[in-house]
Amino acid sequence: MASITANELKTKGISSIKDHLANEPEVTITIRGKKQYVVMDMAHYNYLRECELEAALLEARADVNNGKVIVESVAEHIARISDGL
Repeated sequence: MASITANELKTKGISSIKDHLANEPEVTITIRGKKQYVVMDMAHYNYLRECELEAALLEARADVNNGKVIVESVAEHIARISDGL
């Protein structure tokens, strides 16, 4: 993954990020030699969000298949969660 220093970002601006993203899906911004931030284009971000949501969906389906769910009415749910407050 490519890196841009904070100083390079200050001097060259967004064009520095744009140049690096032309070759890499993600770019890190370093401050005093430490990686602090990750920058990516929206298409790559949206792809990663879709992956995250797909993983959550698979986990929820596995919970349903393994019986790790509670089937109850809205009133029962409110009563159950209110007891814990």
